[in-house]
Amino acid sequence: MDTRRLLRTSAVAFVAAGLLLSGCSSSGGEAGPNPGAGSAALARYYDQKLDWHACSASGFQCATMKAPLDYAKPDGTQIKLAVARKKATGPGKRLGSLLVNPGGPGGSAIEYLESYAGVGYPAQVRAQYDMAAMDPRGVAGSTPVDCLTNRQMDAYTEVDQTPDDAAEVSALTAAYKKFAQGCEAHARTVLPHVSTVDAARDMDIFRAVLGDKKLSYVGASYGTFLGATYAGLYPKNTGRIVLDGAMDPSLSSRELNLQQTAGFETAFESFARDCVKQAQCPLGTTSVAAAESRLKAFFKQLDQKPLPTGQSRKLTESLGTTGVISAMYDKSSWPQLRLALRSGLTGDGAMLLALADAYYERGQDGSYSNLMYANAAVNCLDLPPAFTGPQQVEAALPAFEKASPVFGDGLAWGSLNCSYWPDKATGTAHRIEAKGAAPIVVVGTTRDPATPYRWARSLASQLDSGHLLTFEGDGHTAYGRGSDCIDTAINTYLLRGTPPKPGKKCT
Repeated sequence: MDTRRLLRTSAVAFVAAGLLLSGCSSSGGEAGPNPGAGSAALARYYDQKLDWHACSASGFQCATMKAPLDYAKPDGTQIKLAVARKKATGPGKRLGSLLVNPGGPGGSAIEYLESYAGVGYPAQVRAQYDMAAMDPRGVAGSTPVDCLTNRQMDAYTEVDQTPDDAAEVSALTAAYKKFAQGCEAHARTVLPHVSTVDAARDMDIFRAVLGDKKLSYVGASYGTFLGATYAGLYPKNTGRIVLDGAMDPSLSSRELNLQQTAGFETAFESFARDCVKQAQCPLGTTSVAAAESRLKAFFKQLDQKPLPTGQSRKLTESLGTTGVISAMYDKSSWPQLRLALRSGLTGDGAMLLALADAYYERGQDGSYSNLMYANAAVNCLDLPPAFTGPQQVEAALPAFEKASPVFGDGLAWGSLNCSYWPDKATGTAHRIEAKGAAPIVVVGTTRDPATPYRWARSLASQLDSGHLLTFEGDGHTAYGRGSDCIDTAINTYLLRGTPPKPGKKCT
């Protein structure tokens, strides 16, 4: 459920075991004075000193940063944001801080820093940059949005997202309403103030507090939208910016969801082409079309009779679909998906359930992170809802099913959740130009399931200083995924400031 709104780098989903814009003008909201200058109320945030303390044995330091809950009322309530860093290890000239964000919205940037970026980014990058992260407001350690109990979340993920009749439509809409009501009940204070624009403004405070004149940043998946939003708001404060697995801020919610649906279809077809060449492919060995038909039939079987998993929870169609989609994010997960499908087709849903649980960040003890809560909270503020009610979804089903015969039905109905959100969206779709910004590298993967390649091309063309870098391959995002060509191009830019040549393509 809600898979089309969750945009994060695959490293988050599988180390732990992908939206939208608000608040700017139609030209991108670029150029504007540094809010820390000329505003006494904001200056106190820009001038704050953080109390850094060791928070792991691997050299990471953590602190709590303050920001205004409502930027329209900077003298009012404060919000606490979790931040972390790992100082540059040397040798080489220190280049300042490199802020990272893995996407979501809802992914913990600090978890990403500590589990991957701060230890797995190229050694020379870590040698010359202080690696830094801030959990965006509403996420993980930064005044997290909370909505449901763990049991309620279990029930939510199991709801039939391909309703066959009026009763099932009512059950699905009731689930969305209950989710929204839970968020309003448990996170009323912070809920109206977790937009991407709010988070981008927080990032500028963090830049100043770290002592950097310019922000250097690597954002993946939804993190590209956050980075582009920052560049639109503060073009003169942008340093070396990498946007990997790019969003297109000029698209409406419905357009984004429809194009992402096609992206998952492209990714599945690539998986199926690989699978049918292998003797043990659980979807057959004849053709992609036959594999697609076999998977659709399997989902229909799950809809009629969920599979046992060796625990009290069964594998429903909704969970099975999420399990398959989760493996589309990373080609290295394809062998695991083949095994999971083979097991499911023989009556055991445990492996597909494990894939779905990893996607939702559900622990073995049954607890959930706040990933999906923050995901909805940010998305539903950033853009008006894709649909206002079930009738609009039903009218759009043919387009979604054409985009993906396998996933279209469920992803169309999954686009309905923001229709019942308690707060009206504060943003609209528009171009971001960021005129006056330093060169910005936009990375697109040709068969990316969650952020289709066309989005990267569009964002690079919108940005006044955009440079498109193309990875001809599978999976979600490209940096650090095995392409020496991609990694060399990005490392060269981060370390020397030299962007890739126009039209640069890698495999």
